[in-house]
Amino acid sequence: MSRRSTARAAVLCGIGGWVPPRVVTNEELSQRLATTDEWITTRTGIRERRFVEPGEATSDLAVAAGTRALRSAGAVAPDAVLVSTATPDRPLPATAPLVASRLGLRDAAAFDVAAACSGFVYALATAAGMISTGASRRVLVIGADVYSSIVDPEDRTNAIIFGDGAGAVVLRAGEDDEPGAVGHFVLGSDGTGEDLAIVAAGGSRQRTTDRSPTRAEQHLEMQGKKIFRHAVTRMSGSARQSLAAAGWKPEEVDHLVAHQANLRILQSVADELGIDHERCARHLVDVGNTGAASIPLALDAAAANGELRPGQRVLLTAFGAGLAWGSCVLRWPDLATTT
Repeated sequence: MSRRSTARAAVLCGIGGWVPPRVVTNEELSQRLATTDEWITTRTGIRERRFVEPGEATSDLAVAAGTRALRSAGAVAPDAVLVSTATPDRPLPATAPLVASRLGLRDAAAFDVAAACSGFVYALATAAGMISTGASRRVLVIGADVYSSIVDPEDRTNAIIFGDGAGAVVLRAGEDDEPGAVGHFVLGSDGTGEDLAIVAAGGSRQRTTDRSPTRAEQHLEMQGKKIFRHAVTRMSGSARQSLAAAGWKPEEVDHLVAHQANLRILQSVADELGIDHERCARHLVDVGNTGAASIPLALDAAAANGELRPGQRVLLTAFGAGLAWGSCVLRWPDLATTT
């Protein structure tokens, strides 16, 4: 007699996002950097971004986004909280337990996921694994970053790209044929490229030396051209594998939601996959590159404005420092959106 598998699917059942109210326009940056609104828009597609106020931290944004996602998902409290971030409140402890406590989830399992801009997809995969094994029944997954805390404001290359924000989803146990079931994850990394996007100071590598870090080492240093090439190659490659595993063709994808790095990367990934630009999320125009928050923020915005409709096929793909990348797919569920 055969036995039915006890494995369960992770089903997206709630979503929410938050960006700080402070708007930083291209014009504002142009006043202190050797650049112009036209130059920034042409090269990145970004018109403005959001920054936290002094004293605000990643946990503050994560709590705001998490509150909205929990409200969207209804009254059932999650038993686990995952926070994906490259800018934790402190090196120790992790940010997730604080976030869980502030959300009133004091007995929930809580931990951080560190995979830079690909972290949200990694956290989704982790949460899906927890649900499929029965370790959790409902998981709050948050991507949150305060890049203004690690980007040198005088760095003309990076200061124009990054912004602050948080996005969150709730996953519950369900069936793999339900709308919202997240799956067909493809994850990868290449640590030989660690120096392509790096904050060199602050960790044990630097702290166990007698040398004080330079200003540059305390901020994000990024080799843009090399990152561009790797991002397009890795996102399109993992996306193809995820689509193949799901049995989807590129032309069947209703929405490509790639990590919102810059417009050129997004369009190049879409071109590599043969997906029309009109089906490619472009939330970065208003918020910039928000790191691990970029994909859930883009999903939340698209759901709120009606671009995402129940039953549509969605492809998620991300790339970040590490190097690390990942992709997955889902059919969009019928969700309550919040403001």
